[in-house]
Amino acid sequence: MRKLALLLLPEFSNFGLAAVTEPLFVANWLSQDEMFEWRTMSDDGKPVRASNGGVVPVDGDLGLAAGCAALFVLASFDPARTARSRARTRWLKRIARTGAELVGIENGSLALAEAGLLDQHSAAVHWDNLAGFQELFPKIRIAQSLFSFSHNRVTCAGAAAILDMMIAWIAQHADAQTSSEVARHLLLNAGRDVRYGRPSHGDPRHGDLRYGDPRYGDSRPADPPFTQDAVVARARTIMQSHIDDPLPCEAVAQQVGLSLRQLERRFKQQLGQTLHSEYMQVRVEKAHQYLQQTALSVTEVSALTGFTSVEYFSKVYRRVFGVLPSKDRRQSTDAPVFRLKGGRGRSGKMG
Repeated sequence: MRKLALLLLPEFSNFGLAAVTEPLFVANWLSQDEMFEWRTMSDDGKPVRASNGGVVPVDGDLGLAAGCAALFVLASFDPARTARSRARTRWLKRIARTGAELVGIENGSLALAEAGLLDQHSAAVHWDNLAGFQELFPKIRIAQSLFSFSHNRVTCAGAAAILDMMIAWIAQHADAQTSSEVARHLLLNAGRDVRYGRPSHGDPRHGDLRYGDPRYGDSRPADPPFTQDAVVARARTIMQSHIDDPLPCEAVAQQVGLSLRQLERRFKQQLGQTLHSEYMQVRVEKAHQYLQQTALSVTEVSALTGFTSVEYFSKVYRRVFGVLPSKDRRQSTDAPVFRLKGGRGRSGKMG
């Protein structure tokens, strides 16, 4: 029997907890044996509020982790407040010294990173938290996949990818047959690609990644697919790589091999707005992430996202989110939200 400890941090995802434990239950059920035993815990042993507002009771406090083979850390919203604790950081380092496997689920990886326990490892990060994570932890390699195994460190970007990660994890700690059966009962397609963005079929650098495959790239994960137009997607990738020093729109068009007029037409058709407006939104989205996920000043964020004037940056930001950038410093459930295609800003509309 493998003993596991699950640390729930305030505002964790209830879905994430279910996605971790249900595959473990199915594995035990199929084997008709207790292959895995898990206990939930909080810092003080008291119930923990999940991001959906529910209050979840736990089995006990941090003492339950003694002797565990693996520690899962689950966190989601408001990581700057919930995942950063000096006392917990010291405790995590002690657990690491016992040789326990450390698993970060979504922003649970941030707690491990704060303790320096992911340095020189590859880590999978949710795309919405990538900007802040890279800024805060330059010693950590960003995986191109939705989950990553790096020695005795496991990280997962979160949401549905947790199920994929658990299937891979069970394959490593039980056997491939059990893992395959668990996937079958959970209606999971065990052969699907687990990388960010669209598959790059035939690419010899990656191939078709399977559960547990160690060949994870270190380059930046692509944004979630939102357009079927490859040229528009490429233009947006160029924008992403020129945020601190924005290119003229004509230069973007030239790099994708179209006239500015042709590219503008495609942006209008695909996204319903101009190339300039989309470029501005790409930069504001990055600013939003920096503000919520780092301690960078508003002036620094303004410069990092290509605004030469803090006053103009503040004006644009307020038009998008309805608040000044100085008032948007927490990644909480009630903070302004940046929407992708179909709606941007706190109310789903772009000014």
